[in-house]
Amino acid sequence: QVQLVESGGGSVQSGGSLRLSCAASPYTSSRYCMGWFRQAPGKEREGIATISENGLATYADSVKVRFTISQDNAKNTLYLQIDSLKPEDTGMYFCAAGGYQGVRYCPTGAQYFNSWGQGTQVTVSS
Repeated sequence: QVQLVESGGGSVQSGGSLRLSCAASPYTSSRYCMGWFRQAPGKEREGIATISENGLATYADSVKVRFTISQDNAKNTLYLQIDSLKPEDTGMYFCAAGGYQGVRYCPTGAQYFNSWGQGTQVTVSS
């Protein structure tokens, strides 16, 4: 099973930026999708960005312009660049791995992912 460790969260002011990282071990070509999920206080976990092993990205409509998902295969690392942070971006951000063979654009539903990190907290103040 893939082990995932997130980092890069913190407390920032509205309008700021953060780059979250997720170190994956072991990193194998059989992991079809990687993704970032967010869970705000009192809310369900939501998929915000996913990426296929071929680098095709999918975003939730609410984050399309401000969030960028990327991966560095050489460093076994997944990234999430978050710009123009808003207070409603506050939450725990989780990295996940999963998907299925043949997927082109990875789904954002949590049910498609079977390996999860512990999360990194992002807090945005106004």
